[in-house]
Amino acid sequence: MRSKVLLGCAALAVCASLAACAGDSGPPVINWYINPDNGGQSRLAQKCATNAGNAYRVAIQTLPNDASQQREQLVRRLAAKDSSIDVMSLDPPFIAEFANAGFLREFTGQDAKVVTDGVLDGPRTTAYWKGRLYAAPFTANTQLLWFRRSVVAAANVDPTSTAFTWETMIKAAERTHRTVAVQANRYEGYMVWINALVVSAGGQIITNVQAGKDATPAIDSPAGNEAADIVGGLARSAAAPPAMSNAGEEESRSAFQSTTGGFMVNWPYVYAGAKDDVKTGAIRQSVVDDIGWARFPAVRPGVESRPPLGGINLAIGAYTEHPEYALDLVTCATSLRSTIDYMLDAGNPAARGAAYDDPRVVAAYPMADLIRTSLNEGGPRPITPYYNDVSTSVQRTWHPPANVRAPETPEETARFMSDVLQGRRLL
Repeated sequence: MRSKVLLGCAALAVCASLAACAGDSGPPVINWYINPDNGGQSRLAQKCATNAGNAYRVAIQTLPNDASQQREQLVRRLAAKDSSIDVMSLDPPFIAEFANAGFLREFTGQDAKVVTDGVLDGPRTTAYWKGRLYAAPFTANTQLLWFRRSVVAAANVDPTSTAFTWETMIKAAERTHRTVAVQANRYEGYMVWINALVVSAGGQIITNVQAGKDATPAIDSPAGNEAADIVGGLARSAAAPPAMSNAGEEESRSAFQSTTGGFMVNWPYVYAGAKDDVKTGAIRQSVVDDIGWARFPAVRPGVESRPPLGGINLAIGAYTEHPEYALDLVTCATSLRSTIDYMLDAGNPAARGAAYDDPRVVAAYPMADLIRTSLNEGGPRPITPYYNDVSTSVQRTWHPPANVRAPETPEETARFMSDVLQGRRLL
């Protein structure tokens, strides 16, 4: 649709932008830049436009799969004050950077209340920067521990116990000749795992974030060392899946569903994914029947973990020419009904707590209560306008995972991160 409109504009030589051109021929076009999904956001956009009486149309612009590449593409265009960026689906860690740079419109007054009412505590915290609301929580993801019931029985362990730790799990996998699947490729998913380990051990990767580039790297700490022991220990153990250092979410899911799978940390979509694989004949129903779930494993015995916190927030571009329509789209898309529909359609958990009481959600996700609890008690990644520098510093110094050791790796990370933030080293 966009290419046709642009060609029309060029032929007439009167339209400076897509939105301006659309205004001459019909309702304005609201561009929604999304993370790739199964088409659920596109279907939701159509529903919202229809509910608005077709006062506007929505053009879906799909960003790259990788979160860092999504950020890079949007940053470049927003830095050029691109008015065609109306609505964005943003990974929560990038909200602070975009807001600090003046790239996002603030939600205020009644609008702020509407998009945050009933939102769970974890995702709510990711939408603010310096006490001001710059995004509307849409989906709110968290990771669970997934296990094979038969393996747990053979190992005689209880993953639902607060005494069940990463060390317990790795040893159980080794005893039963099974694997522990994780995301350890050098990408944002690896940072998610590392951050969850650090905060579960009571630490932080960086502190004093309000100081910007003068923030204090804090990963060189007892918590950072415990995280390094787990990452490096798993990678060097018999419980490590083949090619662990190249594994993302789907590679982890494949390893878990294989004949050597035992345990996995991953997002809730994997449960629906396993059921879909049964329909295609990729796996047998007995594999799905053997899958159990529990809270993200603890680092320390008796101390509950801080599960990973992910998801997508919707933000409005600061330079949009149609802020009222962009707001209508965001308000509609993040409503309770819409987020329930999207959760059932795309498999991504909702940010609003009441969604987990919906009978359809409970039927599709028997672990709905655990997801809600994990979201409320999850540990967000560092909220800083320099998040990309922080995350990339960790990814570089902690990869490959087999080389991670305490205290050397956390010490190196702290030095490297400080140098990057101060401009002494380039990423």
